[in-house]
Amino acid sequence: MTSVLESATPVTVRAPAKVNLELFVGPRREDGYHGLSTVYQAVGIHDEVTAAPAGEWGCSVSGRDADSVPTDESNLALVAARTLAERTGGQEPVHLSVHKDIPVAGGMAGGSADAAAALLACDAVWGTGLGKDDLAEVAAQIGSDVPFALRGGTAVGSGRGELVAPVLAKGVYHWVFVPSAGEGLSTPAVYRAFDSRNEGVDVPDPQPSAALMSALRSGEASELAPVLDNDLQPDAIALQPAIGEVIEAAMGFGALAAFVSGSGPTVAVLAATAEGAIDLAISLTASGVAADVMRATGPVHGAHVLPAARL
Repeated sequence: MTSVLESATPVTVRAPAKVNLELFVGPRREDGYHGLSTVYQAVGIHDEVTAAPAGEWGCSVSGRDADSVPTDESNLALVAARTLAERTGGQEPVHLSVHKDIPVAGGMAGGSADAAAALLACDAVWGTGLGKDDLAEVAAQIGSDVPFALRGGTAVGSGRGELVAPVLAKGVYHWVFVPSAGEGLSTPAVYRAFDSRNEGVDVPDPQPSAALMSALRSGEASELAPVLDNDLQPDAIALQPAIGEVIEAAMGFGALAAFVSGSGPTVAVLAATAEGAIDLAISLTASGVAADVMRATGPVHGAHVLPAARL
């Protein structure tokens, strides 16, 4: 009988980064997480994960910030693969090759994108045939942003972010992302700063804003810009003051909006047009405010299998 190890071919999956158009943080829950209300948008910066049958479990990482990504059992893509294997009754090992373009520890869910890509790639390699709902259920066990990385597009996230529902959104939005020139920010550290800042405050349960929903239905960047919001922005800036300088400079160069992406430190800059995004990127780098910028549009699709390369 032919085993999966002998017959399966490698599968490569591409998964997108995200930006939180809105991130409202509620009180700390008994499980240690915070209740969230967020609106995700998937943007055209991607990581790729290739799953290949192997004699033992393993992971390798190349591309942007590769040296900052663990390749041991703590790697989120490998966690995802092993979780799926257990969920489906045990599978033969795979080696995961991760190629990164999404900044590490930048508030753009690069690790979650890798996990989502690994789930989809391993599902294909093993032929487990799980549907989207089943994969999303597994994804939610791995991390708060992983279900959205599977789905993509624009969506509301609730719970700790893992409960995802699509949002009616029109238009294409033009983004410039400014990754941190220094080290990334630890998400737990940013949430601890949020808790410290709000100690003794009655933090309400978060709800999505009607203003943002309306702006997304309009499809106009000029209507979206004034309603973008992030409860964690003051805490990210307190931990890395240079973030505030980038935001101020981007607005001075004509951005419609500039704000912290997720828990930071990446700054998301919204431009009115594709040409405007190019001008902003040039201004930010030429001025010395940013050593590195990335341009992208959104929304884009979630994790998807790439066609096999032709020999």
